[in-house]
Amino acid sequence: MDEHPALLLMGPAAALVGAAFLSALLILLLKPLLIRYALARPNARSSHKIPTPQGGGIAVLGASLLMSILFFRIGESTQLLVLGTAALGLAFVGAVDDIRPLPPLLRLLLQTIAVTAVILVSGVRILPNWVPLQAEQTFLVLGGVWFVNLVNFMDGLDWITVAEMVPITAFIALLPLLVPLPTSWTIMAAVVCGALLGFAPFNRPVARLFLGDVGSLPIGLLVGWMLLELAGTGALVAAILLPLYYLMDATITLFRRLAKGERVWEAHRSHFYQRATDNGFSVMSVVAHVFVLNLALAALAAVTLVWPSSVVQGAALLAGFGLVGLVLRRFSHSRMTAPVEVSR
Repeated sequence: MDEHPALLLMGPAAALVGAAFLSALLILLLKPLLIRYALARPNARSSHKIPTPQGGGIAVLGASLLMSILFFRIGESTQLLVLGTAALGLAFVGAVDDIRPLPPLLRLLLQTIAVTAVILVSGVRILPNWVPLQAEQTFLVLGGVWFVNLVNFMDGLDWITVAEMVPITAFIALLPLLVPLPTSWTIMAAVVCGALLGFAPFNRPVARLFLGDVGSLPIGLLVGWMLLELAGTGALVAAILLPLYYLMDATITLFRRLAKGERVWEAHRSHFYQRATDNGFSVMSVVAHVFVLNLALAALAAVTLVWPSSVVQGAALLAGFGLVGLVLRRFSHSRMTAPVEVSR
């Protein structure tokens, strides 16, 4: 690259700081309304013990989109315009669902429409050319809908979404130091990262505010789009490694529940991170494990970009599966016998 590294980071750094400040400001302004109209009350499957306002995702998404508009004119790009509209659509679906749960099929249909719109305008191909375009797009839509949902499913513990998504988005924002990428990617990654950092103090265990579906669904869409675009550059292994903990925890849990004949669309407490708190891990211990694991996965992803040989790709992927497997195994075993207070 011809540009000095400091110059490459100036735009994303400014976007991150601005989004963090705006997200925190919006939360302070919105919190009285959320306390009044959007309390999440604990139930048998909840990790939190007292009613806690949800809807922090309004500030996270709002800060992300507003800062994106400041840094580039979304209307000039059909792809970014569709992405922003789809994210807002999912935020609306999540907001309604937070207040009065939607029927599962309607919710899934609306999610599919949003993901399909993003896939159709992206033009990204990650499978071999001999795979028909329509078949690949169908596969990508199914994968996108699953990713949006798994981000939502995994948002069940204080700070866990921050611990997962901040390393991913920060990595993508820093990618110009390794490979040339469009500005839209790095700025979008930086603003989502910053908005989550602005939200983090309010979600710190024990949380005073939750994201809610209004936040987790569009965050899943935005991060899923970033990973899809990354995979489209040929960095498929890196795009798999970055969210690998969420992918493995949510997917293994889904198949286990299917095997037991459970209603997979209903709330539950059988994810590995939930079982960890039941097994004696504190909330801070769980999120620390997830955060450190994600730093290790990001390092492996960086290795695959610097040394793109098939041997390195395969070794990094195997190492990533191994590291996630170790954490999932650790979460599955009891750490102590004394009860531990959990939140969210």
